[in-house]
Amino acid sequence: MKVVTEKQKGNLQLKVSKYEKKEVFWAYLLIAPTFLGLMAFYMLPALSSFYLSFTDWNGLTAPVFNGVANFVELFSNAEYKRTVINTIVFTFVSVPLMIILATLIATLLNQKVRGMAIYRTLFFLPVVTMPIAVGMVWRWLYNSQYGLINYVLSIVGIEGPAWLLDSKFALFSIILASIWMGMGQSIIILLAGLQGIPESLYEAADLDGANAFRKFMNVSLPLLTPSLFFVLVISLIGSLQVFDLVFIMIGENSVILNATRTVVYGIYEQGFVLSNMGYASAQALLLFIIILLITIVQFILQKKWVHYE
Repeated sequence: MKVVTEKQKGNLQLKVSKYEKKEVFWAYLLIAPTFLGLMAFYMLPALSSFYLSFTDWNGLTAPVFNGVANFVELFSNAEYKRTVINTIVFTFVSVPLMIILATLIATLLNQKVRGMAIYRTLFFLPVVTMPIAVGMVWRWLYNSQYGLINYVLSIVGIEGPAWLLDSKFALFSIILASIWMGMGQSIIILLAGLQGIPESLYEAADLDGANAFRKFMNVSLPLLTPSLFFVLVISLIGSLQVFDLVFIMIGENSVILNATRTVVYGIYEQGFVLSNMGYASAQALLLFIIILLITIVQFILQKKWVHYE
């Protein structure tokens, strides 16, 4: 029987210690580019924005500290209140519709049908399409004179409205385009959740005589709640930050802008059009707080409806 001396133990520990230090060194070296990128493009701008929200700054001269004056102006500004209402309407209409449609489509795409991979790809394509391209295509579809939507409606004898030039339809037109553009991501996430459900549960439901609707309600939906929760969180965060489609489909000087201006569009307008960086930073900080609070509430409430087993 080989006896390990204290000296050999010490040498072994020294080798392990050197190996661990080497591993730690390479680990930090490999994550350094990502860490530095996050610091340079996320953390430092966020901290700068937090400071600037308490200043009056036009982007050229030195910032002048003005306390909470920007926030007082925010809460008394009727235009800002309108942007908040538009954002809330956009969020509470687009998110439920998108999740319902994504769940139904993911369930259909989970069937074992020939050529299903092609359908899955087609539904995901809008996600990887540039928002500017999506916005331009939907602007053409919504055109009141030669757009495809109004042309189809005219075939059945319906006179289509001026979708993007009428305050009654403009915001909902953007909502439909947003759902079409972002639904593919939710479909893929929900589809992955459906495919993770054990087949034995469906077989047991068949033995109990459950039809397709019962299997969906009693098997698929409860076990899909973790995926639904994730989709809900990212969808709410994304919808509260909507900007690109409003900017592309409505434009800066449109008379309909007041009916479609969102919080992030207001931040862009104040900061980069009117050069009111301090006021824009205050809006950004308030939006961050709202998103943070909503996310915290979601994580608290998920204990009541999300099933992880």
